[in-house]
Amino acid sequence: MIGVFDSGVGGLSVLRAIRALMPAEPVIYLADQAHVPYGPRPLEEVRGFSQSIARFLIAQGARVIVVACNTASAAALFHLRQTFPETPFVGMEPAVKPAAETTQSGVVGVLATPATFQGALYASVVERFAQGVTLLQDTCAGLVQQIEAGNLAGEETRRILENALLPMLARGMDTVVMGCTHYPFVIPLIQQIVGEQVRVIDPAPAVARQTRRVLEAHGWLAEGNQPAPVRFLTTGDGEAFRRMIRQLLGELFPDPQVEVIQWDEQIQPELVY
Repeated sequence: MIGVFDSGVGGLSVLRAIRALMPAEPVIYLADQAHVPYGPRPLEEVRGFSQSIARFLIAQGARVIVVACNTASAAALFHLRQTFPETPFVGMEPAVKPAAETTQSGVVGVLATPATFQGALYASVVERFAQGVTLLQDTCAGLVQQIEAGNLAGEETRRILENALLPMLARGMDTVVMGCTHYPFVIPLIQQIVGEQVRVIDPAPAVARQTRRVLEAHGWLAEGNQPAPVRFLTTGDGEAFRRMIRQLLGELFPDPQVEVIQWDEQIQPELVY
């Protein structure tokens, strides 16, 4: 079983890619909507949430855990691998490398949360792969909340994206990287704003491929194409999460069942320093 977690609905973009590549693999997806968004929170706090959730998912039978959140990956991925050495973790890495390799103008935009930009993981990726490339960054303040509310194409969502993207276009950007798992759900609107000549990179398919490689390496990959069950859990409003699953992934999960779990009862909080 694959465990997948995010602060909210963003990781569903990764689940969609996992489902497309490995339909027979059972998945448990946890949305920590009691604490969404993770982006503005201190890295130490996000690390504590991530450790608690990982421990919970392992107890539920997850063999591999996908940290389907760029902020949590930046804050906690290294720590999780140290804390749970028997469990493989797959994290989100901003897709700067493929952007730098394919840009023609040498100008790449990156949309991500403040915590992702502050993390050592992003700094490492930039240092290794972005030499000679101009990176333009924007945190798109408020965008995660708009997506969590299901507002994928409204006036406020467009305003946030135009404020981020139009100055980048003016500086010659020809490639834009989704550095938050929520953002692929507004790619249609992004493409409207930047035009078809700008390449938009969603890292979710690459994360799904890496997850498959990990499962294969351990001999855990489920065979066949018969769709396996997916458990959806949230620490927030179960009915609201159910509506969002249907809005975002209705073709895959037209009638999702959602379990509500409680911090302090089913997930034990941990302090990490």
